[in-house]
Amino acid sequence: MSSNLPNSELSLMEIIWDNSPVKSGEVVTLAGEALGWKKSTVYTVVKKLTLKGYIKSENAVITALRSRDEVMKHRSEDLIERGFGGSLPMFLTAFLQKERLTKEEAAELKRLIDDYTEDK
Repeated sequence: MSSNLPNSELSLMEIIWDNSPVKSGEVVTLAGEALGWKKSTVYTVVKKLTLKGYIKSENAVITALRSRDEVMKHRSEDLIERGFGGSLPMFLTAFLQKERLTKEEAAELKRLIDDYTEDK
């Protein structure tokens, strides 16, 4: 399975995840409404996603093969690796220079860090 998933393909994956399994005609309708895409565009992206192993299309029914969580995890790992040399602290520093956290968000991040900290 390819790890390359451009934003256009991710947009269609969002529709598929929200409706999977979904008839291909319904995907065309939903993508037309949500993204303004024509039928030919939808089928082109469906073909790409199928070839990359993200979805399967059988008997005019499209099913997601990779979960939203799996894909988002990979995208965020790729962003941190390519943009910040694999350093999560560098990523957070860059993010927090512009964004402020609420006390609740900071507490949640602290809890997550505690939950995922290795005991050595």
